[in-house]
Amino acid sequence: MSGTKSPGFWNIANTITVLRIVLVPIVMVMLAHPSPRLCIVASVLYIIASVSDLVDGYLARKLHLESILGAFLDPLADKLLVTGAMIMLIPLGWLPAWMVAVIVLRDSSITSLRAIAAGEGIIIKAGIWGKYKTTFENTALCFLIWHYPQYGLSMHAVGIMLMWVGVGLSVISGILYFWQFVRVSGQR
Repeated sequence: MSGTKSPGFWNIANTITVLRIVLVPIVMVMLAHPSPRLCIVASVLYIIASVSDLVDGYLARKLHLESILGAFLDPLADKLLVTGAMIMLIPLGWLPAWMVAVIVLRDSSITSLRAIAAGEGIIIKAGIWGKYKTTFENTALCFLIWHYPQYGLSMHAVGIMLMWVGVGLSVISGILYFWQFVRVSGQR
């Protein structure tokens, strides 16, 4: 038996990920009864949750805390956060349902594609376009959740503009993931 110890569940990286999951229903409840103040608080909580994704990943790598559980929880937390916020914005009329559908269908397709690829021993790495997509979606959602004008700036209009870019990057990155799968599986 070797002297190295596997990181336990309650390491700092997984704790941050779990806290991100805990923030999801809080943001959703705030969006269920929006007011200018609640939307600002919900937006700030969304920003904290989004940034925590970078922090937990950095800590997991830096402190050698990567674990199978963390590899499962981290992307789950991201999907819950983004999808939960987008779904709550639909009935408010703050985000068109078709945009949510494009993003959710793309994400579900890529998750399925990666699972199939992994079953075949093929690793499909995250590409830069997917990272751009995530950045634009999260930034757009911060503005869309804030929603109410501030200092003459339409937070909603900025959020919709950014979400258009996010949807475009969603489609582009989805095509690139599929192309990568076809190319790599064709080489086998």
